[in-house]
Amino acid sequence: MSSQKTEDVKVALRPANTLYQASGRIQDGTFRGRWHFSFDMYSSPRYNNFGNLRVLNDDTLSPGAVWPLHPHTQNEVVTYVAEGEFRHEDERGKGGVLHKGGVQHTTVGRGMYHSEINNRKDIPMRFIQIWYMPEMLNMTPSVEQREVDRSERTNQWLPLVAYKNPETLPLRADGAVLASFLEPGHPIDYELREGHGLYLYVLEGGPVRIRDQVLPEFSAAEIRGQGSIATTAQGEAELLLLEVNLNKGWPTH
Repeated sequence: MSSQKTEDVKVALRPANTLYQASGRIQDGTFRGRWHFSFDMYSSPRYNNFGNLRVLNDDTLSPGAVWPLHPHTQNEVVTYVAEGEFRHEDERGKGGVLHKGGVQHTTVGRGMYHSEINNRKDIPMRFIQIWYMPEMLNMTPSVEQREVDRSERTNQWLPLVAYKNPETLPLRADGAVLASFLEPGHPIDYELREGHGLYLYVLEGGPVRIRDQVLPEFSAAEIRGQGSIATTAQGEAELLLLEVNLNKGWPTH
């Protein structure tokens, strides 16, 4: 039990209607997106980042659509599959197919070309892509991934990717990505650490409640402070929880 009072925790709601709605044509199809932070044509001084969390994009590709090979440098990338079959490819041939609940970590480091693909030609594919600012520049690129059954994350926060945690996929940034399938009547707790914040996203279902805030589907919340915070669901909900370092920025070397 934390010695900190729950009153030390502050929750700022991000309503779904404030997310940037993106859409366009890509190879063999189209995409639709809900973008939380400044990215590409979306620029927001208020939502440019949250600590060392730089990007959270919720994108859906039409059946068979392909985001063609494109370059990135220096980001720590986490991809979570929300629906359908996600396939990743890069110029080294690394990647593979993931299903709902599956997660992939990529150290882009000094640079790589990669592609996100809807592996099915009959249904859409929805994936959440998260970028953290790396702990150092010019790291060696790498890709790791794992499938996750719903039972593994039911009514608990399951760490998927984390900094210096040998039981998860690696994250070379001070943070963590956790998932939960939350049933009504099963509160789950998370302890905020000093200097860190949390970003909660309701991927599907709900609504969920944090203290006096109610989060409907597709809404999010920035959480700051210290102490234990409980999340409860009024309807079945798929959730992502991102831990961030509030004091870290881009490294200089």
